[in-house]
Amino acid sequence: MSNGAGIGHFVSWDGGCLVVGRATSIVAMHAHYAIQIAFGSQPGIRFRSSEREAWTDYGGAIIPSRQPHSMDATVVPSNVVIFIEPETREGLALSEIYLRDGIAALPDDKLAGVVPQVFAAWREQRTARAVTDAARRVVHALTGGVEPAVASDQRILRAISYIKSHLDSALTLEEVAGEAYLSPGRFRHLFVEETGMALRPYILWRRFVRVWELLTAGASLSTAAHRAGFADAAHLSRTSRRMFGFPPSALQVGALQHEETAPAAKADVTKR
Repeated sequence: MSNGAGIGHFVSWDGGCLVVGRATSIVAMHAHYAIQIAFGSQPGIRFRSSEREAWTDYGGAIIPSRQPHSMDATVVPSNVVIFIEPETREGLALSEIYLRDGIAALPDDKLAGVVPQVFAAWREQRTARAVTDAARRVVHALTGGVEPAVASDQRILRAISYIKSHLDSALTLEEVAGEAYLSPGRFRHLFVEETGMALRPYILWRRFVRVWELLTAGASLSTAAHRAGFADAAHLSRTSRRMFGFPPSALQVGALQHEETAPAAKADVTKR
């Protein structure tokens, strides 16, 4: 059994990301840090939490952080996997509502109005913005309307800009707080208040976003790792396995266009 293969695309945002496509093999047993939301273009996507268990069919499923699981999406025409950082407002809400006892089924009434929009955005609009917006509507519906944090304080916005332009260096709390003209303690509190994430998880998400931007632009894994602030490709792969359950080298995926009118090309998605 391989760790999964298919055809599709990848999009990301602060605190979350998504893979949408068609699976051609089963994702083997694994666990990761991110909360996972998964559903097919029709009911039937299957999960189990150990090799000894029988498969369970779902209209949509949510998997807690660190929960061992295997996924079979070969039984549906196409599928979506959304990863949410557990410390965000959305992650905390999802954990409180659904994640008290392992893999959970998502309510059909919550998915009915929003799931088709994700597949429509992917197949018809073909832009990263359209797919991201549709995916975030899924999360919004599942959390009961919890709004993501949106930074507006100019000091935090200045720090975020600094982080994005210095991902290839070892960023420290003191360094970033200095860019905001705040003490480390005050900055730490204000950053969480403004972004919904602690500084270290936020920087890690930005590093992964940068990695995928570079990989989909044709950079090598080694180049992407260094330019996103990882020590080397091996460090990047270890961290990716811990966060998402697979290394970047195993997920070869196309990027949707950022221009609203531009067509997007398909690419292979492979998880091993």
